[in-house]
Amino acid sequence: MAKITPLSTFLVLLLFNLSSSFPSFSLAAPAPDVSVYESFLQCLDYNTNPQDQISDLVYSQAYNTSFLRAYIRNARWNTSTTPKPLIIITPKQIPHVQAAVVCTKKVGYQLKVRSGGHDYEGISYVSDVPFFLLDMFNLRSINVDVKTESAWVQTGATLGEVYYRIWEKSKVHGFPAGFCPTVGVGGHISGGGYGNMLKKYVLASDNVLDAQIIVTVFRVERTLDQNATTDVVYKWQLVAPKTDNAIFMRMLPITSNTNKNQKTIRATMKEISFLQTIVALYLGKADTLVSLLGKEFPELGLKKENCNETSWIQSVLWSANHDIGTSPDVLLDRDLDSASFLKRKSDYVQTPIPKDKLNLIFQKMIEVGKTGMVFNPYGGRMSEIPATKTPFPHRDGNLFKIQYSLKEARDLYSYMTPFVSKDPRRAFLNYRDLDIGVMKAGENSYKEGRVYGNKYFNQNFDRLVKVKTAIDPENFFRNEQSIPTLPAKL
Repeated sequence: MAKITPLSTFLVLLLFNLSSSFPSFSLAAPAPDVSVYESFLQCLDYNTNPQDQISDLVYSQAYNTSFLRAYIRNARWNTSTTPKPLIIITPKQIPHVQAAVVCTKKVGYQLKVRSGGHDYEGISYVSDVPFFLLDMFNLRSINVDVKTESAWVQTGATLGEVYYRIWEKSKVHGFPAGFCPTVGVGGHISGGGYGNMLKKYVLASDNVLDAQIIVTVFRVERTLDQNATTDVVYKWQLVAPKTDNAIFMRMLPITSNTNKNQKTIRATMKEISFLQTIVALYLGKADTLVSLLGKEFPELGLKKENCNETSWIQSVLWSANHDIGTSPDVLLDRDLDSASFLKRKSDYVQTPIPKDKLNLIFQKMIEVGKTGMVFNPYGGRMSEIPATKTPFPHRDGNLFKIQYSLKEARDLYSYMTPFVSKDPRRAFLNYRDLDIGVMKAGENSYKEGRVYGNKYFNQNFDRLVKVKTAIDPENFFRNEQSIPTLPAKL
């Protein structure tokens, strides 16, 4: 159960937006292992009610490619050589999930669980060992109770569907979660779940009560040859985390370099371009926002004529790159067979980056080529919740989170080392990044798990290991970056 939030007026600030698309690939499935498939079905029949017809929800490798492809959101894992599950289970009831877990364990295979398919490393539906896939897309019911300001949401629902169902019942309530409507609820919330109401209403996971396990828009673009760009980026670091909790301002420094021999820094369509972008939400009126940022952030130059006011549901649509006035019906579109995500990496910044270093970073971005970063401010109520209260540890002390995008993410990530958190260099769980470590089978799983576990969970890692060891001592629920169990000698 999640708590929905009563809201007054919303304000979204959009300064620039880029979207990308990538090709999809065909999937070739090898012949099914009949003995495994039949053994699994026999186990399911034994562990479910006869009238369930659960065999209709299970697909062998010869027939499962359309189900697999439908929720692959990352083109990196949509190739003919990508490892495929031997069996896909598509449960429609909770007992189906329970039986799938029991029977997968009985026949001795790894089980992967997918709710939306948006993970950047694809580890919810890819593995280097033979595996089964439990795909949750059929478990998508959403029951909104405005009277209690709560909603029961199944893990296979998408964020867009949640937003739509809330909007159906109330025009003054909302839920603090992510920007992309097709993201699955299960993975989003279990990794924290941040969105543009983070400073005031914290994370989606912070608004979970129970578990069965007016908007204003404006555009401003600045290129690097304008000296004001560095001033805006530097001042953003000081203002965005500490300004009124009703204001959430994302910043997107983006470069596009189609001519790497070009030495100037002037932004053109054919040569090198650098754009500094802000996407923001304000829970209030335009007049108040303009006045507030005029005092705290005059470098931005926001004016009343740049602004338009609208409802929360329209702010959701705008954040998902739809025009204001778009019907909320588009939030119900699961956009199947689409894959447009590439490699992503993340960092946390705890000390403002000086202006001279920002200029060096911008130069590096131009040198690297077409690349981009997203700066997401923290602060507000995120700083009030103790880091040890929930598994999500990135709370007080973090000014903002960086997401590195596009194919040159590794190069830019390496360059940013002096400017971000240290000991450990922190990372955001929902931006899965196998570069920072993976768990391998064997005695060293705890040691290997600590490498990435400390980055994702900081001081909460050891507590999570103890819980994991108590609940799943055989480490059945595992992936390349899951919580390990304690070794026997400890």
